[in-house]
Amino acid sequence: MELEAFVTAGTAGRSPITMTAPATIDSQGLSERLGSATPPRVIDVRTPGEFEPAHIAGAYNVPLDLLREHRDEIISHLDQDIVLVCRSGQRAAQAEATLRTAGLVNVHILDGGITAWQATGFAINRGNQRWDLERQVRLVAGSIVLTSVLGSLAAPRLKWVAAAIGGGLTFASLTNTCAMGMMLSKLPYNRGANCDAQTVVSQLVGSPAGQTARQSP
Repeated sequence: MELEAFVTAGTAGRSPITMTAPATIDSQGLSERLGSATPPRVIDVRTPGEFEPAHIAGAYNVPLDLLREHRDEIISHLDQDIVLVCRSGQRAAQAEATLRTAGLVNVHILDGGITAWQATGFAINRGNQRWDLERQVRLVAGSIVLTSVLGSLAAPRLKWVAAAIGGGLTFASLTNTCAMGMMLSKLPYNRGANCDAQTVVSQLVGSPAGQTARQSP
């Protein structure tokens, strides 16, 4: 899918707002835009623990929970075309809704996220390898269910713990949210260093477009 039009945010020389502009851009389209004279700003909303192992060169790491908590402060420094990135697109869609609610219209989502970007063969910056958030959720949820089922042999009421986890996962699927994932994202393992609003804003303001907010290894 080719990006038909990026909407403007008060910057002279850009194309006018196009109501039919797609909300998503595919990997090929983003790659072409990054090589253009007016590249978009890539905002990766995964946790620092996920961002460090693999990310698009030039991306800024602004975790979803921090983006939500400090939305107004952050968007005041986003005057370029924005492409939101996460693992597969789910969190980027939530970030896009948050930004559009605040009135920021120059926002698009990378279709398929970093997973599709890698699968298409585009280059990424690599750092220390860690488990991504989705894998951590599977481990924690699976461990709780398994422990509860085995424990229910001695304490039958433990089966309801497994049922609660199953219900939570079903709800997460239906609502496209994940409370467990949001809780895990706050762990020190996933937070990384310098993950606060002041640092993120200073990076967005002080780094020219196309440079990483957190220096890549």
